[in-house]
Amino acid sequence: MRSAAVTAEGDLIRWVELPGEEPARVYVHGLGASSPGYFAASAVHPLLAGRRSLLVDLLGHGYSDRPEAFSYTLEAHADALAAALTGAGVRGAELIAHSMGGSVAIVLAARHPHLVSRMVLVDANLDPLAPAPGAAGSSGIAAYGEEEFLAGGWAQVRDRAGAHWWATMRLAGRTALYRSAVHLAAGTTPTLRELLLELKVPSGFLLPEADGPLPGAEALEAAGVRVLSVPDCGHNIMLDNPEGFARAAATALAG
Repeated sequence: MRSAAVTAEGDLIRWVELPGEEPARVYVHGLGASSPGYFAASAVHPLLAGRRSLLVDLLGHGYSDRPEAFSYTLEAHADALAAALTGAGVRGAELIAHSMGGSVAIVLAARHPHLVSRMVLVDANLDPLAPAPGAAGSSGIAAYGEEEFLAGGWAQVRDRAGAHWWATMRLAGRTALYRSAVHLAAGTTPTLRELLLELKVPSGFLLPEADGPLPGAEALEAAGVRVLSVPDCGHNIMLDNPEGFARAAATALAG
């Protein structure tokens, strides 16, 4: 376990690091998740192994600190991740980033381009989501007020999340979980999709084949984002189909 202070107050981002060749490969989890739990098998898969690999937990999640005063905007998450990577001596990393982590990766590449050489976005959020009471994920959490969520709404989210997601979601600070979800649903200005279309970073976008065509895929492909569908999986592609995920991620990184 390694760590770096990423705020003026000394809050720590922590990560599990595997030795290997440079450039480093950085794995970033989604909302309420943790990179070691979601990406450990991928990082050592024969198609992806051999690189120095950092399995990073964002602030408020997993092994990292849970500061109550942190804003947990996508920009703040990206800047904190940038501080951690700088502390780890990382430059020009390849990012493999799932869901909210993919959104953070896009903002990181836009704000700190020297830190990112390639990206694989794994079913990442690209567009704003309206709050949706009773829904799973960020839109459902965003339907609560912060006090309402902290006073008991989190338990309703727990029951909707199911045992698998709750296994890591329960490690997240509740303030962190709420604010991260709200800002993920709201997105950024310009939107994450617009930022991605303007980036010069070679990128791939992985999505479940069952979801059908990715909206706006033609524009993304024209901008150099390789869109790859993975069979036999849901949103958690790396867990549902580890072999298919590794093949698709390796293809995106090579392309």
